[in-house]
Amino acid sequence: MGNEIKTVFYRNLWRENPVIRQILGICSALAVTNRTVNSLVMGVGLMFVTAFSSLTLSALREHIPDRIRMIVQTLVIAAYVIIVDIFIKANLPEISKALGPYVGLIITNCIIMGRAEAFARKNPPLISFFDGLFAGIGYTVILLGIAIIREILGFGTIFGFNINFIDFTKWTIMVVPPGAFFMIAIFIWIASGIMDRRKKKEAK
Repeated sequence: MGNEIKTVFYRNLWRENPVIRQILGICSALAVTNRTVNSLVMGVGLMFVTAFSSLTLSALREHIPDRIRMIVQTLVIAAYVIIVDIFIKANLPEISKALGPYVGLIITNCIIMGRAEAFARKNPPLISFFDGLFAGIGYTVILLGIAIIREILGFGTIFGFNINFIDFTKWTIMVVPPGAFFMIAIFIWIASGIMDRRKKKEAK
């Protein structure tokens, strides 16, 4: 089990990272990454939904008829998304307003359905839980990386705190969605370059 968890961890955080390697979850990445707090809450919410929907669907995999599995997967994912949405609205109302409809749209996030289809329906519950959790962590790490850069350059803050010791002209482009496009493209470019170099070394 330990080796399986390590393999799943490495795959989801790097080799098949959902954002920079599979190019999934881009809509929410564009929408919420101008603030680190929003990105963190969104990422934790997706981690919860992905982990527990994978656990649930894996536990039920032998009892779900193949012809209706997509419907069941959507219902299970929707149930967990509703829990996350209610929790955020009750405890973090300001962040809930800032995130807008994007928490509810976790239901349509391809990362969750992808892990359910590619892994949870073929593997035991515990390892499926970790697969979903690590996929969510991989998503969250990239969102936070983008958000930290965008918030510093666009607002001069990090997690809402002013960076008083840095004096620079704020970049307006980092506040709006095109800034997220540029940052995601840079992250993908860097990741692709590293992977290409590793493949060339392995081929020698």
